[in-house]
Amino acid sequence: MRTEDVLAAIATGLWRWDNASGVVTLDAEAARLLGLPAEPVQLSEAAVRSRFHPVDWNEIDGVVALAVAEGTLAEARLRIMDERGRVIRTVRSRSKPLIDGDDYQLVGTLQEVAEPQPGTAARTPITGDWRRSREAFLLDAGRALAEARSTAEVLRVAASLSMPGFSPDGLAVFGMSGERLTVIGHHGHGDGDEGPFSSMTLDTDYPAAEVVRTGRAIYLPTPEEYARRFPMTWPLAQRFGRRSWAFVPLVVAGRTMGAWMAAFKHPVVFTPDERSVLTTVARMLAQALARAGVAESERELSLGLQRTMMPVLGPGIPGIAVAARYVPTGGGLQVGGDWYDMIRLPGGAGPGRIALVIGDVQGHDVRAAGLMGQLRIALRAYASEGHRPDAVLSRASRFLYGINDGTDGDDGEFGGPRFATCLYLEVDLDTGVVEIARAGHPEPAVRMTDGTVLLRPTAGGLPLGIVPDTDYPTTRLTLEPGETLMICTDGLLETGGHDLDSGWERVRKLLEADDGEDLEGLADRLVEAVHGPGSHHTTGPLADRREDDIAVLLLSRQGTAVREAPRRTMMTVAQAEPERIATAREQVRQLLHDWTDGDQVDSAVLMVSEMVTNVLVHTDGDALLVAEVVCLENARRLRVEVADASDELPHRRHPGEMASSGRGLILMEMLADKWGVDPRGEGKAIWFELHEQDTEKACVPRG
Repeated sequence: MRTEDVLAAIATGLWRWDNASGVVTLDAEAARLLGLPAEPVQLSEAAVRSRFHPVDWNEIDGVVALAVAEGTLAEARLRIMDERGRVIRTVRSRSKPLIDGDDYQLVGTLQEVAEPQPGTAARTPITGDWRRSREAFLLDAGRALAEARSTAEVLRVAASLSMPGFSPDGLAVFGMSGERLTVIGHHGHGDGDEGPFSSMTLDTDYPAAEVVRTGRAIYLPTPEEYARRFPMTWPLAQRFGRRSWAFVPLVVAGRTMGAWMAAFKHPVVFTPDERSVLTTVARMLAQALARAGVAESERELSLGLQRTMMPVLGPGIPGIAVAARYVPTGGGLQVGGDWYDMIRLPGGAGPGRIALVIGDVQGHDVRAAGLMGQLRIALRAYASEGHRPDAVLSRASRFLYGINDGTDGDDGEFGGPRFATCLYLEVDLDTGVVEIARAGHPEPAVRMTDGTVLLRPTAGGLPLGIVPDTDYPTTRLTLEPGETLMICTDGLLETGGHDLDSGWERVRKLLEADDGEDLEGLADRLVEAVHGPGSHHTTGPLADRREDDIAVLLLSRQGTAVREAPRRTMMTVAQAEPERIATAREQVRQLLHDWTDGDQVDSAVLMVSEMVTNVLVHTDGDALLVAEVVCLENARRLRVEVADASDELPHRRHPGEMASSGRGLILMEMLADKWGVDPRGEGKAIWFELHEQDTEKACVPRG
C-alpha cells in the first residue's frame, strides 16, 4: 500500500509549497480537506489562500518565518472556507522548511481537527489577537513566577493566573512527601476540601497520583471520562461540580516533583494550543517552586535518603508489635549514621524468629549515611545466612574494618576511619527468648507488665570497625507477654544537654507512665520529650552538648499479660569486669523501685554487692546474678541468687575488728529473712529472700 493511501485512510493529506515559484502542490486528500475535488492538483498561492480564513492566513506567515529562521517545524491550525465564506472544517498543518539559499519549500501534512462541541472553550476563534494574548499572558506569568521568593508567593501567583479563553476556576498544586501525595496549595475550593487528597499514596487511583508516577499529563474533558478512567476517586471530585480537568506534571531538571490541577466549570476539549499553554505554565510553576523551596528541598532530600535506609516495619508478624522512629539532627543536610532494621530469620518452626538491629555510625554527614547503608546491608546479609548474634557482629566489625583500612585520615574531624556502635537482638516469637549481642551501644530497657522499667545489663564488646577480630558475648533474656523492649541510639538519651545517666532517667519516667496499650503513641512521646517544645525547658547538666540523631525501636510481645507476673532481672559479672558490681547493685535497686521499706532495699543492695564480690575474690569464674520479685498471697518476696562454677562452699569466718572481709554470711543472717547455699552440678548458688513488710501496698499492679 502506498504512503499516500495510508495517510488518506487516516484523513491526512500531503502538500508542498514552493516559495520561489509560488506553486502549492496537493495530493488528493489534501485537496479534499481544502474543499476541492479529491484528486492531485497544483494551485497558485492565491488560489490556496482563498480557501483559508484571512486571519489564519496572516497568522501562518509569522509561524512559517519563525520555522525558517530556527529550522523547526511550522505548526498551525487553519479554518477552511467554502465559496460563500463559511467555515467547513478546521485543519492542523505540520510542515518542515527545506531551505535552498534565500528560497525554501515547505513540505508537510494537513489533518482534520475534530469540531468542538457547542459552548466549549475550544470554540473561541483562533485569531491573531488570541495568540498575541496567549503570548502576553505567558510572559506576564513567567515574570510574576520568577519574582516570587517563597512557596506561598508562588501559590498566590498561580491562583491569580487568568489564561486567555479558558481560565480555570479551581487550581491545586500537589507535591510529594515520601510515597504520599500532598496538597501544597489550592484555589477555588473551601477550607478543608483538600483533606481527602492530602495524604493519598502514589499508587492511589487518582489522576494527580498517576501523573506523579508516570510524568505524563492527563486531560479529562468530561465527567464521563473522569468516571471511566478513575472510578475509585471520581466520587471525591464529583461533589465540586466541575466539567473538565487537566492534571499536568511539575517537572524540574527532568524530575517530576508534583502535579498541577486546573479544573473548569465549563467543558473544555483541551486542544493542542490549550495543552501547550497548560504545559508551559506547569513548567514555569515547577521551576518557581524549586527556586523558592531550596531549603525545603535539601531537607526533603536528606529525609528521603534516610527513608531509603530505614525498613518498613509492616504488620503481619505474629505475636509482636513493633514501632520505630528516626529523627535527624538539625542543620545542614540532616543526614547521619543512625539506623534500625528488622529482619525475618530463616529456619525454625512455629512463628519463627526475627532480628532487631539498631546502630550508630560515627559522624553526621553524607559519608556517615553511606557507611550506615553499607553496614546495614552487610548485617542483613549475615543475619539471613543464619549466623548467631555474636557471629553477626564479629563479621560486621571485620567488614567495617575492611572499609576503613584504606581510608585517609587527614580530611577533617571524621575524615579517617569510622567506627559504629550496634545492638543486635534475635527474638524467638514463640517463647519470647531474646539473645543480645552488643558492640559499644547503649543497653536495652524492658517495661514489665506492672510498669517497672529496667535497663537490661548486656555483655558487650568494642564498637564495630576498631579491630578486625572481636568477640561479642551473648546475653539472653525472656520477654514475657505484655512486656515492651526498647532499644535506642544515644541521641535519645543525650540530646538536650543530658548525659547517659540523666537522659536515661528522663526516658525511664516516660516508659513508666505509659499504659502499654499504644506502642506508636509511646514512640511519638519519646521523641516529643526530646524534640518537643517542653524539651527546651528541661535541658540536662551538659547544656552545650551537640545535638545528635535519634533512632528508637520498640518491641512489645503480645498475648495475655499476667498482671502479677514476677519481676526478674539477670546478669553476669565477669572476672575481668569488676566494675559491673555497681551495675548489679543498681539493677536490684531499680527492681525494688516501689518497695515500701527503704531499709530493706539498702539491705538487699548490700548483700548483692557482698555476694558478687565474694565470687570474684574467692573463685576464678564469673558470677551469675538472678533477682526476682514475686507476689505471694498477702505480700511480695524478693529472691536473689548468685551462682558460680566453684564447688567450694562458703563458711563462717570470725573477722577481727580491723578486717576488711569475712562478714558476708554474718550479714546474710542479720539482714535476710531466709538464706542458703545450694550445690548445683559443678558449682553452687548462694541465695537470700526478703519479704515486704507493708502488706497493704504489696502486689498492687501499676500497669
